[in-house]
Parts: sequence; C-alpha cells; structure tokens
Amino acid sequence: MDNDVSAGSTTTIVGRLALGITLLAFGLGNTDVIDGVTAADALSLAHYVGGVALFVAGLLALRDRDTVTGTAFSALGALWFTWAVSAGNQASDHAAGLFLLLFALVALSLTLAGGDPLGQGTYGLLFLAMLLLAVARFADSPALTKAGGWVAVAAGALAWYAATAVLAHWPTVLPRRAAGRGVTAAG
Repeated sequence: MDNDVSAGSTTTIVGRLALGITLLAFGLGNTDVIDGVTAADALSLAHYVGGVALFVAGLLALRDRDTVTGTAFSALGALWFTWAVSAGNQASDHAAGLFLLLFALVALSLTLAGGDPLGQGTYGLLFLAMLLLAVARFADSPALTKAGGWVAVAAGALAWYAATAVLAHWPTVLPRRAAGRGVTAAG
C-alpha cells in the first residue's frame, strides 16, 4: 500500500472526502437520475464542504509543506465556494460556461502536476467533467450536461475511494505484473 504523504495524511484524507462528497452531490444533481434533485441542491454542501472545508484542508497541507495537495485543495475549495455563493446570481449560460472552463483548466493543471495515481485520476476526471459541463452550457446541451454529471460522479467516487482506502487499508496502487508469459523480473 502507498503510505506516502500524498496518499495518506490526515489532511489529504479529509480533503479527499470533502471533494468526493461534493463531486458526488454536484454530479448526481447534473444527471437528473434522482427525481427533483438538481445541481443547485448541492449548493450548501458545495459552499461548506467543497468550499470552506476543502480550502482549510489545503491551507493545512501547505503548512505541512505538501504543495501539490495544498495547492489542489485550496484552489478547488476557492472554486467550489465561488460557485456556491454566486449560483443565485443571474449569469448568462456563456458566463457559466466560462467559469466551468476555467475550473476545468485548474483541474488539468492539477492532473499534470503529478502525485499519486488516485489523485491524478480524480483530477483528470474532474477536468473532463468540467469541460463537458462548460461545453454543455455554451451549446445548451442537456445530453452533455448529463454526461458531465456522470463523469463528476466518477471523479467523486474515485476521490471517496482514495480517502476510504487509506482509512480501511485497501489498495491504493495496482500491483505491477510482468509484461507477459514467461517473463521474470530481475532482482
């Protein structure tokens, strides 16, 4: 099991739980899979858990000199907080699409920053979700909104798994195997 700081510190676990729960609620709200539940219903959760708690977790990670996690959680916390407090304002679909596109670019930077595979996978899925949701707003496409919602659900599930895996001592990395039959590892 991967026991380095990026995978298993208390700050990282709390941050991943906060991100996972926020993404699950936000994503499910965009899928229309639960009757009467929309992305707007995730506002309170996004404000306090995705915004405040994630931002504080980021500051704690930066204090511990974990710059990748600290930057990720602080930036994502600020974005979730901004989304939650501005959701009631009347903004055009293009303005909302631009916000989601900028959110996607932050997630792309986090994906490319490195770190453990579960973190990179979460940020990669978050990038794809926000990109799909941005294009959906620009194109007024309910189908893309649902697709983006499902990708956000997958990102949330991966973030939740990454946190829970450390707490429950589940695998956080895939075991490496030899390339093919009859191949032995030197060592």
